[in-house]
Amino acid sequence: MPIYKLFVLPGDGIGPEVMAEVEKIAAFFTKEGTARFEIEKGLVGGAAYDANGTAISEADMARAAAADAILLAAVGGPKWDGVPYDVRPEAGLLRLRKDFNLFANLRPAICYPALAGASSLKRELVDGLDLMIVRELTGGVYFGEPKEIVDLGKGQKRAVDTQVYETYEIERIGRIAFELARKRRNKVTSSEKHNVMKSGVLWRDVMIDLHKREYPDVQLEHMLADALGMQLVRRPKQFDVIVTDNLFGDMLSDVAAMLTGSLGMLPSASIGEVNAKTGRRKALYEPVHGSAPDIAGKGLANPIAMIGSFGMALRYSFGLGELADRIEAAIAGVLAKGYRTVDIKGDAAKSVSTGEMGDAILAELRG
Repeated sequence: MPIYKLFVLPGDGIGPEVMAEVEKIAAFFTKEGTARFEIEKGLVGGAAYDANGTAISEADMARAAAADAILLAAVGGPKWDGVPYDVRPEAGLLRLRKDFNLFANLRPAICYPALAGASSLKRELVDGLDLMIVRELTGGVYFGEPKEIVDLGKGQKRAVDTQVYETYEIERIGRIAFELARKRRNKVTSSEKHNVMKSGVLWRDVMIDLHKREYPDVQLEHMLADALGMQLVRRPKQFDVIVTDNLFGDMLSDVAAMLTGSLGMLPSASIGEVNAKTGRRKALYEPVHGSAPDIAGKGLANPIAMIGSFGMALRYSFGLGELADRIEAAIAGVLAKGYRTVDIKGDAAKSVSTGEMGDAILAELRG
């Protein structure tokens, strides 16, 4: 049986708490004999800054490069608000994405039947929701140059962020979206702002050409990003796979997250190109939620998004789809039995702790 090498970065805030629940499940699968995992831990974000003055060390970047998959929980918090910009906690996450060319961010938004009432929308709008947002992750306004603040004198400054995309960047993220759609409901919605942005004009043109050339069997529609945001809260089940740029993907995926009832429910995967030698993609898996410093150390965090991110690693990095299915079924099972952390408590009589939710999912896996 192969050994799968996981490089684990618990990070800051609630990160260590939710990551601990993943380690329990990985240990269970190893003991069960269904898969063997070798876990190595590192530091990222504020924890790394406190230890060595940087958002992630060169040694940990090397460990990440050697791993089969990277799991990251959360970075940041007000404790590090005053640190220099280039070593802020988020810089560690951005470096992992950039150095490993993790250009595609996959963010599923699934509303489990037991949680349909926890959404801010009416039950009938979200019950059975299952959509995937594919966000371009290494280009666009977050990485474009120039990116600067210029002192103009006389008390005036100018801030510049640059939105830049090239054809190949749009094509490769488009291929990810079309391939995913073929395995789902065969529909892609491409989103940009071609009415006011030249990058949006190029995005739309490239997606149209790619669709005609390689994926004519997949339904393709186009929707302006602001209109898509409206439609997500009006009729979200009309969507299957949404593909968009870095900036709009960041915002729209958080909107989609709240349709499910809580950011604590949603995993994500950031993937790169296929390695010609191994046939695998370099990938980093992380929950959509942040470090939530206000509840850190209190056992209140919801571990489901982190556990779901591990499930995505099983599916996309290791080809262990059956184990991923077991994790998803276990999550659905414990929710159906009424287990709730405080963020999804709703009208439930009581909530369970981070560890209790993790233990319940583990018990469901054991059967």
